[in-house]
Amino acid sequence: MAALSKSEVPPWGLAVAGSTGAVIANALVYPLDIVKTRLQVQVKKHHTDEHDSTHEKHYEGTMHAIMSIIEDEGIHGLYSGIGGSLLGVASTNFAYFYWYSTVRTLYLSKIQKSDKFPSTAVELSLGAVAGALAQLFTIPIAVVTTRQQTQKPGERKGIFATGKEVVDGEDGVTGLWRGLKASLVLVVNPAITYGAYQRLREVLYPTRTTLRAHEAFLLGALSKMMATIATQPLIVAKVGLQSRPPPARQGKPFKSFLEVMEYIVQREGPLGLFKGIGPQILKGLIVQGLLMMTKERIEISFILLFRYMRTMRKEQLEKLAKAAADNASKAAAQTKRAIS
Repeated sequence: MAALSKSEVPPWGLAVAGSTGAVIANALVYPLDIVKTRLQVQVKKHHTDEHDSTHEKHYEGTMHAIMSIIEDEGIHGLYSGIGGSLLGVASTNFAYFYWYSTVRTLYLSKIQKSDKFPSTAVELSLGAVAGALAQLFTIPIAVVTTRQQTQKPGERKGIFATGKEVVDGEDGVTGLWRGLKASLVLVVNPAITYGAYQRLREVLYPTRTTLRAHEAFLLGALSKMMATIATQPLIVAKVGLQSRPPPARQGKPFKSFLEVMEYIVQREGPLGLFKGIGPQILKGLIVQGLLMMTKERIEISFILLFRYMRTMRKEQLEKLAKAAADNASKAAAQTKRAIS
């Protein structure tokens, strides 16, 4: 069998493979997503917060958060907002992988024009461009999902009702793009992730066009861990921007991710910017590992499917050409006999 190549798959095929892998992976570990969001959005009560009369439970860590959510909301509490989340995951990853494959192909064919692998800086830049394009179209879903994940049990609403709540808020329709600047800065996360994935792949498996399942899982997990550690403060700030403001702010929303970071540091110190990093890394390791493993398998399936379709089309064309040639020969013979 000829070597398998991703160039045989159009951008939409790579996008379907990436989004399918992301949905499967995120559905399996969704409770970790709830936990990391709750940990990142909570702020320890400060001595100046005298007007804060709320008595919301403060989670002390991952396991305490899981047990508390189950105790207060039941098992289904760990899956609050899963519909909107998976919709967001599917749309974001489809857009990302579509644009990433498109801009990477354009770069290799129009600019680099060589068989060499792109440099690390180029891979990061291509990932950042793709991530920025994806965020512009999909951030409203992320805003609604974050709101759903941080709603109290008695205040939970569906996707559209939560979206309406955002639009009816202080920012109006633009509230659906709340945190856009932070999201655009955070495109360095997938850029680092997929840039590191490509670079690790080239170093560890330089001659391989396809990877085994465990190899893709390992590379995906390692690359995501590197990206998460590097960008965790921005991730925490983005969650703070997109969720409801803490009670101490009396309903006043944050205006920038720098304002969120300053607020957290004042009340919890610099380490507060890394809260929730445990479940964030664990989720990232599992999700990215499963995502890349699934993506590689689906891409191979697409390659084989498109190759089979091309083979069938070629065989049909050959049959049609042979039939046309036979008919032409018969017609020529009949004409010759008629003349003679």
